[in-house]
Amino acid sequence: MKIEIIKCLQDNFSYLIIDEKTQIACVIDPSEAAPILNFLKNKKINLKYILNTHHHYDHVGGNSELKKKCNSLVVGFKGDKDRIPEIDILLEDNQIWKEDKFEAKIYHIPGHTTGHIAFHFFKEKKIFTGDTLFSLGCGRLFEGTYEQMFNSLKKIKKLPKDTKVYCGHEYTLQNSKFCLANDPENFKLKEKINKIKDYLKKNLPTVPTTLEDELECNIFLKADNLKTFSKLRDLKDNF
Repeated sequence: MKIEIIKCLQDNFSYLIIDEKTQIACVIDPSEAAPILNFLKNKKINLKYILNTHHHYDHVGGNSELKKKCNSLVVGFKGDKDRIPEIDILLEDNQIWKEDKFEAKIYHIPGHTTGHIAFHFFKEKKIFTGDTLFSLGCGRLFEGTYEQMFNSLKKIKKLPKDTKVYCGHEYTLQNSKFCLANDPENFKLKEKINKIKDYLKKNLPTVPTTLEDELECNIFLKADNLKTFSKLRDLKDNF
């Protein structure tokens, strides 16, 4: 399973997941169609599936055009069937989605939105977390509650530490400033910040991160109770 990171809009990431044997592919959260189509141009890749983590336009904006031009199927959470454009396949919490050579467990992880899900390709130890878990951060609470987000992050924290985390935006450097302000003695965090700056200097994405890195450096994952988490989320909103 090969993953191509495709930058979209200002700071969004879309991910093209390609089965190199069959050349069948999925795209996660296509913000816009053009960068995906540009990548596919002159390649014999069949974009068969569009996987959406949530309904926000900067994650589904490319659905209609990609479906029309590539004859793809749109896959998303059943609770968002009226909010995800062109949806074909409805997913449930804890379901195993299995098509062609792709196999992912679905986690309903509300907080950022009420219908947010993650796609966990457990055999490959890769999870696509949309706007719930970022590298060194977590999503704003647009629709859900503090408790929902805290519990959603707890679900992710239980996965194997070597799981690679692919999130929805390039927010890592900005997130690192908040983590450092609230965890100034964290040597691992300081090391990670140096790596982040190096990646960005080279115009490279700071994802994927690993769950182990996030457990050690992400202040939101280090919060061990709802009260602490809620306070941190409020502080970050005004940071």
